Amino acid sequence: MTTHTCDALRACGSPLFTSSSKFTHPRSRTCRFSVQNCVMDPNTSRKLVLEVKEKLEKEHSNLPVGKNGRDDGDMILWFLKDRRFSVEEAVNKLTKAITWRQEFGVSDLSEDAVKKIAESGKAYVHDFLDVNDRPVLIVVASKHLPAVHDRLENEKLCVFLIEKVLSKLPAGKEQILGIIDLRGFGTENAELSFLTFLFDVFYYYYPKRLGEVLFVEAPLVFKPIWELTKPLLKSYASMVKFCSVETVRKEYFTEETIPVNFRD
Repeated sequence: MTTHTCDALRACGSPLFTSSSKFTHPRSRTCRFSVQNCVMDPNTSRKLVLEVKEKLEKEHSNLPVGKNGRDDGDMILWFLKDRRFSVEEAVNKLTKAITWRQEFGVSDLSEDAVKKIAESGKAYVHDFLDVNDRPVLIVVASKHLPAVHDRLENEKLCVFLIEKVLSKLPAGKEQILGIIDLRGFGTENAELSFLTFLFDVFYYYYPKRLGEVLFVEAPLVFKPIWELTKPLLKSYASMVKFCSVETVRKEYFTEETIPVNFRD
């Protein structure tokens, strides 16, 4: 969670702000920001959403409309929060995200479309939420074989599963848990470009949706790969937690909800 000046936020869930969203505190005061805890007056939020819609229609009328399109109010509000309610920044990031979704063919992805690569068992959405009521996306690194599997098919599976896990978000919840099972990981499973693709997708197109990432039982061979990857992930690197299978069992799930591959 990053600290930003309240001037940049314009409004945040704090008594420092009046209902008209004007701040009255000294300029030196700061507040904590995240998509989850930043609050803006509903009327102001609606006005900003409308302003973004109008700019997108005027400047990017070629972008699609509908769910996840340039007139999707929920998506616009989420990106506004991510960009600290800066209309210009939200428009820029939304334009890139919507364009990417269209070019990548996100809406065309389906179980059938990724069936073959999914059968490898390299990744899946867990049937249960974790103890914090977050949907869970699990990656089995030892089954990721860059020399065997097609890169584009890997990316399609990745995006399809992100869409699927986000569809399981309970009301009031906004983030997911990612678990990367590194048991049995070897150099034949290493692919720096795919790992950065995964985090880039979350940063640019699904901002603030990834709450935490567990790297489970990382072997020594993974350390140099992580040292190369970590600088590329920037702030996302702080979301990573190296842990044991026992930690996953005891701290993230109940006896009934532990993923099959982490059971005894």
